[in-house]
Order: sequence, then structure tokens, then C-alpha cells
Amino acid sequence: MSDYNRVVLVGNLTRDPELSYTPSNTSVCSFGMAVNRRWGDRDGNIKDEVCYVDLTAFGKQGETISQYMNKGRSLLVEGRLRYQKWTNKEGQNRSKLDVVVENFTFLGGTGGGRGRQVSAPSASQSNPVPEDNGLPPADVDIPF
Repeated sequence: MSDYNRVVLVGNLTRDPELSYTPSNTSVCSFGMAVNRRWGDRDGNIKDEVCYVDLTAFGKQGETISQYMNKGRSLLVEGRLRYQKWTNKEGQNRSKLDVVVENFTFLGGTGGGRGRQVSAPSASQSNPVPEDNGLPPADVDIPF
């Protein structure tokens, strides 16, 4: 049986995206997301659970997220889990599980709640003209 590593999340950003670059000039966008779950227990009480997730987007996708998203905005992401291990300056072994973004959709904003899906790059897409709220208009393609 082959392995399958796929994650789909909808949540709100917990901090503004941070854009950086690798030595080979690849864009890396790091951000956090809160994903909420609400349910009723056996006694009829409403319960809430929040899961905080770290995410990383590379290349043009990372640049687009950094440009149009900020803390509190809603986003749908599709991606894969990534496990990282390293040793910190004090010699302690550290590890972290995050999600590498492969596709995403802006949620909320203008256009009656319509989302804007972004996935594989396309050389034919033009540069977006941002609206007042910072999200690209629904009829403008996002550049990749």
C-alpha cells in the first residue's frame, strides 16, 4: 500500500505572514493558522477546540500569501505534512510538524463571500490590481 500525505484546512491566520528568501533566492512564506472545531457534548454543552498550525508556502504562492493576507484573515489551504528535526544552539534536539502549502483559496472579502483559488503557476496570468481591502478582485488572475 502506498502512502498518502494530504491536508486540507480552513482557518484564520494567527499572525502576519513572514516572507524570506533562501540563498538561491526562492521565496519562503511562514505563517500560522488557527483551525476551530465546535461540537456538542452528551450534556448538550457547546465545546470549542482550537488547533494551531504552522504553514510554509514557497515561490510565487508564498509571495502572494504574504502580499494579500494578514492576521485574522480566512484561508483554505491544501498541502502536505512535513516533519523537521534540528539541533538548537544549546545542543538540544528539536522537532516540528508543519504544513507545506500546495494550493490555497482566499476566503471572505468582497464578491459576496466568493473565494479565490490559487494553485499551479501559469505564465499567461497577469498581475492583480488590489482592491481597498487588500484582496485581489475576483475577476483578476493571481500571478504565478
